[in-house]
Amino acid sequence: MQAPVERQNLSIRVAGLKPSGIRKFFDIAATMKDVISLGIGEPDFTTPRPILEAGVRSLQAGETHYTSNSGKIELRQAIAENLKRLYGVEYDPFSQVIATVGVSEALYLAMTALLDPGDEVIIPTPCFVSYQAEVILAGGVPVEIPSRMEDDFQLDPGRVEAAITPKTKVIFVGYPNNPTGAVASKEVLQEVVRIAEKHNLLIISDEIYDRLVYDFQHVCVPALGEYAMDHTLLLGGFSKDYAMTGWRIGYAAGPSDIVRGLVRIHQYTIMSAPTTAQDAATEAIHSGETYVKDMVAEYDRRRRLIVPGLNRLGLTTFEPRGAFYAFPRISASGMDDDTFAEKLLQEEHVAVVPGNAFGMGGEGFVRCSYATAYEKIEEALRRMEQFMSRHG
Repeated sequence: MQAPVERQNLSIRVAGLKPSGIRKFFDIAATMKDVISLGIGEPDFTTPRPILEAGVRSLQAGETHYTSNSGKIELRQAIAENLKRLYGVEYDPFSQVIATVGVSEALYLAMTALLDPGDEVIIPTPCFVSYQAEVILAGGVPVEIPSRMEDDFQLDPGRVEAAITPKTKVIFVGYPNNPTGAVASKEVLQEVVRIAEKHNLLIISDEIYDRLVYDFQHVCVPALGEYAMDHTLLLGGFSKDYAMTGWRIGYAAGPSDIVRGLVRIHQYTIMSAPTTAQDAATEAIHSGETYVKDMVAEYDRRRRLIVPGLNRLGLTTFEPRGAFYAFPRISASGMDDDTFAEKLLQEEHVAVVPGNAFGMGGEGFVRCSYATAYEKIEEALRRMEQFMSRHG
């Protein structure tokens, strides 16, 4: 009798996904003592007290049930009002805004709702590790457009247009950028919108770091004209701006037909975002502005420590204008980025993330987060100086 053919339990899409390059080093670091982490992209601040108290009040009031699939209307109204106040864009909170379980769910919903098998998504890299993975899981094809430090990691519209094929459906942008800290100029983003209009493409804009900018005015993509407003899905949230990572609350805003598609998937997979987190997020918009400004000022202080500190060690670093990451080139060490990160962790107990985890254009760099205490960054730089004195 013929032996049965061994079955592959996992789908081809899932089996082919590589593990997150971010988590690998933190799994190792978790087994070690005295590690200073410059890797995790999470604010070290506790959620501001008024927001915490709003969450507690919500629980004490018995707000422990499902909400509308799209989220509480109070939150959606607050999101719409905040976007109008900040960027002059107008969304109908009833039909054009959905509350999600962090921006991660919003990203998943967007790709699942928009992509048919084989559809291509143009993605500037280096970028957050989930972008390509979510495209693949939705059956699409990520097309990476690497940027260069010599160009301040700006998106190159010419390369974007050159990558467009009959299968292209979406141009994806994510600024301020994780991992480089780059911001996109209004002129560059306007050119991206022009290209999208010329080729009748959609835009997805991940603007989760919109408030964390230094000496720069964030450019909201949907604010760049009628086509941008009508063809862009805006992703945003509360994790970074308000130090609410563990609350898992974000949103998507965009054309009503697209948002209806997101809601349709969301209602079958999630039902609704956490009720307590929705109430806390509403309070964040109403009373969190002072705290946002204070956190940005502290991130900026750390930025002005880590960037010259890395440059002084021969780790050439582009000056980040947003988010809370420095992205130094590590060629002076003579190592590739994986080896550099592994040796730095083992020898000096400093955790960074290899740049190749963030796609094309990231190889030869490492990501260093300055969302950690000033004193810890000082100590990390001291340890890295010791490391470079041996390997530089």
